[in-house]
Amino acid sequence: MRSINKAITPELSVQRLAGTFPGDLGIELTEITDEHVRGRMRVDKRHLHPLGYVHGGAWVAFADTVAAWGTLRHLPDGQGFTTVELKVNVFASAGEGDELTAIGEPLHVGSRTHVWQVHVFRGERLAANFVCTQIVL
Repeated sequence: MRSINKAITPELSVQRLAGTFPGDLGIELTEITDEHVRGRMRVDKRHLHPLGYVHGGAWVAFADTVAAWGTLRHLPDGQGFTTVELKVNVFASAGEGDELTAIGEPLHVGSRTHVWQVHVFRGERLAANFVCTQIVL
């Protein structure tokens, strides 16, 4: 039976993200359970490309951060991980003032790899779909 690290919480993410790339982007984790992770990112100028829409890297950073915290919750003590493969499809634009929300769910949690899918929404609209593979180190 897999161990679940109940210490991986939204409150812990606030402390651990401060001063890091996802923290500097304003990415917040709002719910972390054994089955899913929820997050949000309020879009401002730092997320935009020169034409005023959310940059592809910001979509990826947001979704990958949501998936990462789900992976952390499922890691055995003393082990780390890193993203080894990812894919994102963006279906809708977002701009300054929008709030993006996400829900990530594990598709596979194994001893060597985890695969996560993250749906990103702008309001009620599905704006992006992200899938990544994490390798357990």
